[in-house]
Amino acid sequence: MREWFTIADVLELGIENAPVSTKKGWNGLIVRAGWRDLDGKARQGKRGWEYHISLWPLEVRGQLMRVTAQEMIRERALVTETDQRTGPLWDVFKATSQRNRDAAAERLAAVEAVAARVKTGARKGEAITEQAAVSGVSTRSLQRWWDSVRDVPHADWLPALAPGYRPTAVFGPCHPEALATIKADFLRPEKPSFNACFRRLKKLAEAKGWSPIPSSRAMRRRLAAEVEQSVVATRREGRDMAKALYPAQLRVKDGLHAMQVVNMDGHRFDVMVKKPDGKVFRPVLTALQDVYSGKFVGWRIDETENKVAVRLAIGDMIERYGIPEHIVLDNGRSFASKWITGGQKSRFRFKIRDDEPDGLLTLLGVKVHWAKPYSGQSKPIERAFRDLCDDIARHPMFHGAYTGNSPTTKPDNYGARAVDYETFRRAAHGCLLEHNARAGRNTGTAKGRSFDATFEASMNDDATVVRRAAPAQRALWLLTAEAITARKPSGEIHLMGNRYWSETMIQHAGKKVCVRFDPDNLSLPVEVFAMDGVKLADAQAVEAVNFLDAEAAHRHERARRDFLKKQKELAAMHVTMTPEELARVYAPAMADPVEEPVYPTVTRLASAKGPAAPAHERAEWSDEDEAAFINVTSLMGRKLMRD
Repeated sequence: MREWFTIADVLELGIENAPVSTKKGWNGLIVRAGWRDLDGKARQGKRGWEYHISLWPLEVRGQLMRVTAQEMIRERALVTETDQRTGPLWDVFKATSQRNRDAAAERLAAVEAVAARVKTGARKGEAITEQAAVSGVSTRSLQRWWDSVRDVPHADWLPALAPGYRPTAVFGPCHPEALATIKADFLRPEKPSFNACFRRLKKLAEAKGWSPIPSSRAMRRRLAAEVEQSVVATRREGRDMAKALYPAQLRVKDGLHAMQVVNMDGHRFDVMVKKPDGKVFRPVLTALQDVYSGKFVGWRIDETENKVAVRLAIGDMIERYGIPEHIVLDNGRSFASKWITGGQKSRFRFKIRDDEPDGLLTLLGVKVHWAKPYSGQSKPIERAFRDLCDDIARHPMFHGAYTGNSPTTKPDNYGARAVDYETFRRAAHGCLLEHNARAGRNTGTAKGRSFDATFEASMNDDATVVRRAAPAQRALWLLTAEAITARKPSGEIHLMGNRYWSETMIQHAGKKVCVRFDPDNLSLPVEVFAMDGVKLADAQAVEAVNFLDAEAAHRHERARRDFLKKQKELAAMHVTMTPEELARVYAPAMADPVEEPVYPTVTRLASAKGPAAPAHERAEWSDEDEAAFINVTSLMGRKLMRD
C-alpha cells in the first residue's frame, strides 16, 4: 500500500473540506507544523518533498486511503492478456519458435486489415483480394487465414494464426487393442526395438482380425506423441533413470560450521592388495567427512567394512577434532550395529530392545541421521570417493593392480599383480592428506581455498563450539581383548607380539585383566581394566631393540636403576623401624628373679638308702640363643608387614 504523498498528489484529489486548497497554503502549513524535521515522516524524492500518510489531516488521509485502495485494485486487475490466456492455443504459441511468432503477427496484421475493410462496408471477397495485394500474399492464403479465425475469439487470433499449430494431434484410425498391445510391448525393461514390436503386432493383428492397423511410421509418430518421454524412461530405462529426470535437491551449507555435521560411509577400492599371509583382496576405506568444509576428518583401511573400523575411525576423528553434533549414516550392518548406534530409536536395522547397551555415538551424545539407502546424493562423501578413484586406485604406484569399477571395465593388465598391503595403506594415507590440502576447491564454503583451510577457518571462528572428549572416554572406541593374564613376576602384558608394562601392574601379576587397544597403532599405550571393569593402568609399550644396541641397553639400565631407586624410597616410607628396633619391641619381658631356697637351721642328711638329690644348676643365655631369637622376631615382623 502506498504511504508517501506530495502536495501535488493531494491537490489532484480536489478535496473540498481540506484545510487549504493551494500549494502555497500547504507549504505554509507544513513549515509551521515542522513536518520536514520529523525523522522517518518526511523525505525528498524525485518528485520533491514527500510526506507520510500519517501526517496529513484526517479528512485528507481518508481520501488518500480510498484512492490508494482503488489503485491497488486496478494494479491487480491490470494483468497482461497473454498471462490470462492459459488455453491450449496460448500454451502452444508460447512454446513455438520466434520465427513462427513473427509469422503469426504478420498474418494477424493482414487479417485485422481485412476486418477493418469489412467494417467500413467493403465486401469480404474484395477486402481479401485488396489486402492480399498489399500484404504480398496469395488470395487463397489470406482466405485460409480468415477462415481459420472465424469461430475463434478475437483475443486468441494471434496463436490461432501461428504456422504449424494444430489444436490436437490428428492421427489415422487404429484398432484400440492393437494400440494397447504395442504400447505394452514397447514399454518393457528389456527395451525391445520398435520395429520388432511392430512386426509382432502385424502378425497378431492378422491372426485376430484387428483392423485398421496404421503403417510403421504412423504408429511410431503416434507413440511419440501420446507417450511421454518420462514414461518411456521409467518403463524402459528403469527407476534410476527416471529419478534423474527430476532435478536434484540443492542443500546449502552456509548455516553450518566445522564439526557440526559429519557424514560417514565405506568405499571399496578397485585395487588388489596382498597381505604377508598371502591373502589377496580389495581393501575398504571407512571414512568420515566434515559436511561444512568437505575435509576427511577420520579414516581407517581394513579388509571389510566392519564395526571395528567404524569405531576406530570415529575415535580418530574425536581425538583430533572433537565430537560432532550430528552424523549422517546409511543403515549398513557395520553402522547400524548396536555397538555403534545402540539406543538410537530411529535405527532401521536389527531389532531394537529396551535393554540393549548404548552404542558409541549414543554415549557421546551424537544425533544420528539415517541416509536413504543406495542414494549417493544423500551423502556428500560419495562425491569425494569418486575423486579417490583417480587419486588412489589409478595411481602409477598401483599399475597392474587396478581392477576396474565393474566386470565390464577390466583393464588389459587385470590381475597382473597385487600391491603390498602396508604399501597401499601408506600411499592411501598420503593421498587422503593431499586431498584435504589441495587448493582451488570451488564449493560454496571453500571458495577457492583447500578443505583444510576452510575447516581451520571455521574452527578458529569464535562462534564455533565443538565438544571435546575426556581422556577417560577414549576407552569407548578402543578394542577389547578379554582375559589376558598379566605375566609373573613383573605384571607385563603380552599382546599381538608386543609387551606393555606399568608399575601398577606389579600388583596384578598372575591375574587376568581386560585390555583396550588400537590394532592399527600398537605403539600407543593400552588401557588395562580389571575383569569387573575398574581401570587399573595405562601400560606403555616396551620396545624391542637390536641385540648389539649399546645405547638402548644403557637407557634400559638407567630406567631400571631409577625404578629400583624409587622402590627403595617407597620402602623407606613404609619401613620406619630397623630390625634391632623391631627386635626390642618384640623382646619378652625380663624373667622374674629366682628366690634363694630357705633351709632350716638344723638339717638332716639324706638317707643312704634313697636317691641322691639332684644338684640345682642355673641355665645360662648363650650368644646362639640371642641370634636365633632375633632371627625369629625379624621373620615375624616381615610377615606382619606383608599381611
